[in-house]
Amino acid sequence: MATRAVTPVYAPNGQMHAVLVQWAGLTFASTDDGAAFEGADWADRTVHATGTFGAGGAVTLQGSNDGTNWATLNDPQGTDIVLTAAAPMFVIVENPRYVRPLVTAGDGTTSLAVSVWARRPR
Repeated sequence: MATRAVTPVYAPNGQMHAVLVQWAGLTFASTDDGAAFEGADWADRTVHATGTFGAGGAVTLQGSNDGTNWATLNDPQGTDIVLTAAAPMFVIVENPRYVRPLVTAGDGTTSLAVSVWARRPR
């Protein structure tokens, strides 16, 4: 398993109320995960994945309160957030201390980027 770096990009003009968190280069070849992003104070979050999913490609969004034990996060309908195509975006219901993506399926062509747009409540 390779852990891909997380890149936070804060809102323009020094506004610290919103951030785009990105993980790039996630592949199924080594069942990649993303480095944990600590962001419990970013309560409103939406996740999106882009790239080549390949045959059966999927990336699961996970959360943890200790950075060691991970659980699959859910959308507002209580469904596990497992992205299998670039089109859907999901709101994240839970607000754990850490968030990361984990590639859970795919083939040799699977190459994904995952982003989470988050903002602090005002």
